[in-house]
Amino acid sequence: MGELTEMNCEACQRGAPQVTAEESRTLHKQVTDWALLEREGIQRLERDFAFKDFADALAFTNSIGKLAEEEGHHPALLTEWGSVTVTWWTHKIRGLHQNDFIMAAKTDALSLLFDLQ
Repeated sequence: MGELTEMNCEACQRGAPQVTAEESRTLHKQVTDWALLEREGIQRLERDFAFKDFADALAFTNSIGKLAEEEGHHPALLTEWGSVTVTWWTHKIRGLHQNDFIMAAKTDALSLLFDLQ
């Protein structure tokens, strides 16, 4: 995970290439707790994080929001009592970019600061 957490997102324009299947497999080895899935024809990375209560889940959500603003790359976040579902994909290219794996790794690093269930 170390390599990805030290990287920053690059500006991504429409038409930028999505990661190849091989690149995706290689990058996924650094964020193995994330599910690679397809929803609405778009490849995504998704992970559920469990917390003891809503306050902790909301604090984690807010920390991800701060990180997303700093990196200029934003996830879908579902915050519920005791859980947060984070989904990364690159909207402009309708699929996965290296940025998504970077942000998944950085999200994992952030989660270490919280009391996960």
